[in-house]
Amino acid sequence: MSDQRSSAARRGVGKWSVIAAVATLTVGLAACSATGGKPRDTGGDGMGAGTADTPRVKIAMITHEAPGDSFWDLVRKGAETAAKKDNIELLYSSDPEAPNQANHVQSMVDSGVAGIAVTLAKPDAMKPAVSNATAKGIPVVAFNAGQDAWRDMGVLEYFGQDGYIAGQEAGRRLQADGAKKIICVIQEQGHVDLEARCRGVQNTFPATETLNVNGKDMPSVESTITAKLQQDRGIDHVLTLGAPFALTAVTSVRNAGSDAKVATFDTNAQLVDAIEDGSVQWAVDQQPFLQGYLAVDSLWLYLNNRNVIGGNQPTLTGPQFIDSSNIDAVAEYARAGTR
Repeated sequence: MSDQRSSAARRGVGKWSVIAAVATLTVGLAACSATGGKPRDTGGDGMGAGTADTPRVKIAMITHEAPGDSFWDLVRKGAETAAKKDNIELLYSSDPEAPNQANHVQSMVDSGVAGIAVTLAKPDAMKPAVSNATAKGIPVVAFNAGQDAWRDMGVLEYFGQDGYIAGQEAGRRLQADGAKKIICVIQEQGHVDLEARCRGVQNTFPATETLNVNGKDMPSVESTITAKLQQDRGIDHVLTLGAPFALTAVTSVRNAGSDAKVATFDTNAQLVDAIEDGSVQWAVDQQPFLQGYLAVDSLWLYLNNRNVIGGNQPTLTGPQFIDSSNIDAVAEYARAGTR
């Protein structure tokens, strides 16, 4: 098996110059179409690129996606873009419940996939299945959540933002905005990255109170935030941890008769409109498309050339702020479903 993989790797490396040339030509054609000719196609399963002729393999991506959360549409489109380029059959599955997510991972291990990309929102629940994968020699990379746990689980690489650092930056931004008291809304208790974000906010903006809501029930989210704002008129900023929750918070602010401003982590097409019209002040972008893309592409690099990205350190995709000063630069891509 190892001889076959080595042979496949040599064939793959030998083709990289051709792939690079095709990719360069593709980019050149896209640049021309931006000023004339056929408009760029932003639909389908991601952006176009040259296709590798390395052996076709199956890669599994398993996330903790909750139904209706548009964040994961961006992650998946990034993964599909990389899979298309790398001649990979992508097997995507998800479940917001950690035991069920772990079962998906085990199922992919049992089916003999060539590699696995996984989120580690609740690392303790995921550890046995991930360990089973690595014990069978299946390379595993992590992304989006689990930045403090992946190395101890034998995972090769991690792609995402550091939730605590991102939270610290959000807290500093709130200070600069003149905030006095905020609520940091967590939509899933026990999610390590979400909780790290709020801890980071509290580190640089101590006048922060955590509010837990049931992210699987948007009417409940709306009513819980509304009640909190009605109860405490001193709250002047609501910080959510996902774009759909920011849009719901805007409704809560209106229903509560509050003057509180809304800011958030993460973006989607609807949030672009909200930033443009001022109903949401800013968003912390962790580039979910890039997370999905890098997770799949890194497995292709490892399988075909034993490349490992990051030097045993996380590869950070954020944070960066999107607000009224730069929204025009990303609006086109957000509406096309890649930002």
